[in-house]
Amino acid sequence: MTEPERSHLSGKALEVYDRMLERVQSRLRAIQETSLDTLEEEVDKAIEAEQELEEMTRDEISLLGTYLQRDLEHLIHFVDETGEGLAEWLQLDLALLEQRLTERLLSVADQTLVDTLALRQKLESHDAGQYIAGEVATAGMFQCLNCEHMLCLTSTSHLEPCEACGSQYYKRVTSIWPRKEG
Repeated sequence: MTEPERSHLSGKALEVYDRMLERVQSRLRAIQETSLDTLEEEVDKAIEAEQELEEMTRDEISLLGTYLQRDLEHLIHFVDETGEGLAEWLQLDLALLEQRLTERLLSVADQTLVDTLALRQKLESHDAGQYIAGEVATAGMFQCLNCEHMLCLTSTSHLEPCEACGSQYYKRVTSIWPRKEG
């Protein structure tokens, strides 16, 4: 990715994303009942905490918060729909991942499923969305929407343009979700 393509995020983006994820996971672990609203509130609190550190601009931190919310909602939706776990969502050999990342994501997903009905109502109106080159995303498999070339992230990273065709657009690929029709 060229420097202009990354100009909207500083060099600390990946570290801050992981720190925000850890904060959200830690707070959700302490809460008895978790819903999508609670998840959104905790992401907002993580954004506020990062803004106080003043390591990045408000806009950069808000953008990372959006990326974090998207990744967590996608994971929650997948687990809720399929009953499957983190390994299927990532479609990676978990041995490739840091144990810390695995524990954090799995913890968030398990606690968020407590309020399944509220979650389903909110997620049905939510489009999991596309991923765009330059965005921050957590580990997993991504498929180019133009040429279907696969990109494997083994840790939180910036998405690079497709190496096969240069496209900027991806979708997250999981082993069995979304369900195929027919």
